[in-house]
Amino acid sequence: MLNLFFPKSCLGCRTHLSDNENYICTSCRHQLPTTNFHFEDDSEMKKILFGRVSLENATALFHFSKKGIVQELLHNLKYRRHESISTYLGQWLGEELKSVQSYEDIDIVIPVPLHKSKMRKRGYNQVAEFGKEIANALQVDYNDTLLKKSSALKTQVFKSRIKRWSDSNTAFNLTQTEHLSGKHILLVDDIITTGATIEACANELLKIENIKLSIATMAIAN
Repeated sequence: MLNLFFPKSCLGCRTHLSDNENYICTSCRHQLPTTNFHFEDDSEMKKILFGRVSLENATALFHFSKKGIVQELLHNLKYRRHESISTYLGQWLGEELKSVQSYEDIDIVIPVPLHKSKMRKRGYNQVAEFGKEIANALQVDYNDTLLKKSSALKTQVFKSRIKRWSDSNTAFNLTQTEHLSGKHILLVDDIITTGATIEACANELLKIENIKLSIATMAIAN
């Protein structure tokens, strides 16, 4: 009855979902541009950050393109309060990562944090459930209190790479990290474009003694 009066719609194309579909329709799922980076030895992710951050592994679930299905999913997640997308994508990527040998020694999953002002406005970190589901799949800890965003930056979309790096480089700080020494950390975010945000977070985490660092995002911009 509930579905009769309030039918569920695909969060990719907005068509009505059938009873056996959740979040996105079968057609959209088959069209999603998966990267399969985590099944490869080399990837575009590492190329973006080459010479900037020392990484063990780097992957993204999807390729992102303007006006595509992935953009619609991320907009629904970030701006239309569909937090369930974060859970769905985390379960998807987590299920794949647990079968990849290079991710077997991950010790903890940490999300790129939101500034407290943006958290109050949105009500949730869009990466949180994504990270939690990956941690569940890998059977490791998840912690969103160790890395903090110390300044609320305006949108980075129209800034140059140098300006993005300059702004992001002082935006994050660490708290109580002694127990992370020697650990393999997986840093997660929604999308990587120039890599400025990931780089800033990574450089802060790499201050911890003798850690290994990997990254995973929902999407990578083409």
